[in-house]
Amino acid sequence: MNLRNVAIIAHVDHGKTTLVDQLFRQSGTFRDNQRVEERAMDSNDLEKERGITILAKPTSVEWNGTRINIVDTPGHADFGGEVERILSMVDGVILLVDSSEGAMPQTKFVTGKALKLGLRPIVVVNKIDRPDERIQEVLDEVFDLFVSLDATDEQLDFPVLYASGRNGYANEDPTKREGTLEPLFQKIVDHVPPPALDVDAPFTFLVTLLDRDNFLGRVLTGRVTSGKVRANQAIHALDMDGNVIETGRASKIMAFRGLERVPVDEAQAGDIISLAGLAVATVSNTIADTSVTEAIQAQPIDPPTLSMRFAVNDSPMAGREGTKVTSRMIRDRLMREAESNVAIKVTEAADKDSFEVAGRGELQLGVLIETMRREGFELGISRPRVLLQEEDGQKMEPYETVIIDVDDEHSGAVVEKMNLRKAEMTDMRPSGGGKTRITFSAPSRGMIGYHGEFLSDTRGTGIMNRLFEKYGPHKGVIEGRKNGVLISNGSGEANAYSLNTLEERGILFVGHGEALYEGMIIGENAKPEDLEVNPMKAKQLSNVRSSGKDDAIRLTPPKKMTLEQAIAYIDDDEMVEVTPKTIRLRKRHLDPHERKRASRAKAA
Repeated sequence: MNLRNVAIIAHVDHGKTTLVDQLFRQSGTFRDNQRVEERAMDSNDLEKERGITILAKPTSVEWNGTRINIVDTPGHADFGGEVERILSMVDGVILLVDSSEGAMPQTKFVTGKALKLGLRPIVVVNKIDRPDERIQEVLDEVFDLFVSLDATDEQLDFPVLYASGRNGYANEDPTKREGTLEPLFQKIVDHVPPPALDVDAPFTFLVTLLDRDNFLGRVLTGRVTSGKVRANQAIHALDMDGNVIETGRASKIMAFRGLERVPVDEAQAGDIISLAGLAVATVSNTIADTSVTEAIQAQPIDPPTLSMRFAVNDSPMAGREGTKVTSRMIRDRLMREAESNVAIKVTEAADKDSFEVAGRGELQLGVLIETMRREGFELGISRPRVLLQEEDGQKMEPYETVIIDVDDEHSGAVVEKMNLRKAEMTDMRPSGGGKTRITFSAPSRGMIGYHGEFLSDTRGTGIMNRLFEKYGPHKGVIEGRKNGVLISNGSGEANAYSLNTLEERGILFVGHGEALYEGMIIGENAKPEDLEVNPMKAKQLSNVRSSGKDDAIRLTPPKKMTLEQAIAYIDDDEMVEVTPKTIRLRKRHLDPHERKRASRAKAA
């Protein structure tokens, strides 16, 4: 059968998973009466809840005798490690661009990687039925982007289709608003070259994705680079330098058919398959026939820029809600994650009770913590910190390109806040519809914890996109959180009577009846210093003062933070306690004397 391997790349929310849904429907992958969920490719719970793609996943459709293997990729820069690897599996890319938002930072990141590998893009301008579409300007932006990424003349001569993924049509004419996705299928078959690989050479296969199966064990996914592989064939795994890691047999070969993985007897060069039978081999290893001694060169992965400390939960409430609380369990889980996710690095701390986990950004590490929390883990998480480098004796820190779309009236407040965070404005222009697009070059350190503040400043209407840019000179001290916190001075249950008087002091994070412990953060102080308070004090009743005498207490609902908000909020001497049911903020040192000692040592 004819074969085409293609990846779909796009920015967050530009509609690629919805487009893949329609490709399934129109290629006959689903029966007419089959009940299929929306965004079928978003397979895990977190992807469904957040409406974003987190993991790169292959699938395939059949059209007029041609099998088209499609790889759906994440649209967020934090999950860029997923994208960098899978580009070696494909021979072409479909670049999906929103007809209003245009080329965004993530588009730039992945497209740059794809163009470097010599892949020829097909540009699809999606959502052309939007009332605020600006198709021609968006196309000009894409062309300028390709030029700035040093695209070849052949790559600059890209075909363009105008589509609406949700309504299931694509045309070469931007004014047409009906039809099917037939032109897109045709364009893939005509424009993407079939895999030009040697079928008669010995079998070689580069691992790009890794997952586990309860029955098959380790499942390795990638593209067969040369030769053929049959079930039960003897194979071995090679590392980057060509050293044999392990030998074994291909106990099961599976190919992708729609949303399913189907067992097949053999696969040949160009096929995207999953392979079981090896216990040690991992991402970027070469799986090959036992006669092969040379490894395939793997794509280098950009280094992590941010790290967090994952520690054993040592609060007084530890072990009440989670089932996995020991450092050994946390260590095994993190090592398993680092194995399958090449953008994450895990190092064990000297005390053996905590681990330094480095990744691409707050969202990537936040998703890992949320996944572990749902698996029953209890953790203590520290504030994120950026990973610094040293060049010629000078301290260097990571910078990000930050593109912000805001209503014109909020642009002044955003520019002012970004200046405080040592960001430099590189571009500012109107983007139509009363909105302004502002581009900054900002140190990653300054952006930690800014997103919530940004949403407040723009009344929830602003959109911020960030992308790693470079390592540059260290910018010195950046002012952190301005407010102090309210700290509980004892253990017990929060009482409405004392919370009522504490409301004047600031914003509360806890409500009546919640379990508290000494050193737990129960609210934000209106002043810059921390304040120890007693939120458990009840009203003293006597013959004179009866319980029903005073006015009824009406408390303002407490501010509840999501996991990402909590991680962004905490300071260097604070932690987030994460359990399957609760997220609590606490001081690192629960004892007030230890806190004083630590702050004196820091000041010295």
